[in-house]
Amino acid sequence: MSFSTINPTTGQTEKSFEAHTHDEVNERLQKAHNAFQTYRFTTFDERARHLITTAELFEGELPDIAKMVTSEMGKTFAAAKGEVAKCAMALRWFAEHAERLLADEPIKTNATRSYVHYQPIGPVLAIMPWNFPLWQVIRFIAPALMVGNVGLLKHASNVPQTAWFLEEVFRRGGLPEGCFTNLFVSSKDVAAVIEDPRIVAVTLTGSEPAGMSVAATAGHALKKTVLELGGSDPFIVLASADLDKAVSTAVTARVQNNGQSCIAAKRFIVVEPIADEFLSRFTQAMAALKVGDPLDPATDVGPIVTEAQREELLLQVESAKLQGATVHGGGTIIDGPGWFFQPTVLSGVTKDMAVAQQELFGPVAIVERVADLDEAIVMANSTTFGLGSSVWTQDEAEQRRCIEEIEAGAVFVNAMVASTPELPFGGIKRSGYGRELSQLGLKEFCNAKTVWIA
Repeated sequence: MSFSTINPTTGQTEKSFEAHTHDEVNERLQKAHNAFQTYRFTTFDERARHLITTAELFEGELPDIAKMVTSEMGKTFAAAKGEVAKCAMALRWFAEHAERLLADEPIKTNATRSYVHYQPIGPVLAIMPWNFPLWQVIRFIAPALMVGNVGLLKHASNVPQTAWFLEEVFRRGGLPEGCFTNLFVSSKDVAAVIEDPRIVAVTLTGSEPAGMSVAATAGHALKKTVLELGGSDPFIVLASADLDKAVSTAVTARVQNNGQSCIAAKRFIVVEPIADEFLSRFTQAMAALKVGDPLDPATDVGPIVTEAQREELLLQVESAKLQGATVHGGGTIIDGPGWFFQPTVLSGVTKDMAVAQQELFGPVAIVERVADLDEAIVMANSTTFGLGSSVWTQDEAEQRRCIEEIEAGAVFVNAMVASTPELPFGGIKRSGYGRELSQLGLKEFCNAKTVWIA
């Protein structure tokens, strides 16, 4: 078996890597286990130096790294450069703040002294997706390394160059051998890696079926998991919203990463008094987007990651049409090389349609009308997902209600959903559990040890 880069812009295979054999996987697991025995006792300063040196490599090689990412999964070159820069920023942030965030926490008790002491737990397996092939990994491994854990990566099979690069760039950053290891293994072989006693915990970003499978395997082995799964984020626009900003941000929020982001806005819930104007302006803005070569600076939307993913998106749109939804422009694939799809807006989607409960992974938006804020919140909460949400209103009372009542891991007011190292990232309901980033993410894979001194 091999893992190949198939450029979604051309459909051509560019590079392939052979899968690791059983013996090679075992060797890499053992190196990670051995590395942890020493790395766990390194100082925060030592760990930070590795991260900062790696950040410098990201910054110094930014255009080449970004081009590699674009060739593997199709995001625009501008977006890829932004992802590389964000990775460097996060490496620096955790290098700078981890020691303070993991400091002993004194707790007043009857003891002479009592406190919580945070310690690493061991090798953690990360199962990561293709859509942010650098960032998803960095937001796991940067805090993991600063805690004193070591990491192993099973990346998506269509981004093998990125997987290989990530191990190499940390090696060049001075990280000791075995502290961050790439595994070229198939999905069917992941269970055996999870069950291996040298792995102590698992984190996954991916689909619901993948999350259920990983959680079941890890649960059977009594190993902790963090899951970040799908999303169908609502973008609520209320009557007091700044409509110019809401429309322009709505377009960006829907088509970021070619529409293939778990936290991309997917359902645009608009109150009746402004619904017609929003739909008209939003549809025009979506139609004006340039779809094409992601290396072209003028391109707004690149290709869908694979032909199969594009076919799935087309089937979702066609199903919605058959069930009575209205298509406002787009709705079809673009003929020619590569896997391009026209930006599309759907309206008239009802709760009994399949698309109302599905995640649309591509440049397809649903615009839904509601009478008021009460209906907007009900509709926002009507899916099984609960990752992010965006609310547009100038009314503080409406803002507070949305913050309190929307079922999601994040509420962004008058802004699109984003991730940043300072704040926790994760979802509820079928969008997963646990948190990445921030102090909470740092402590997900820690032993919070109680210390009592009589």
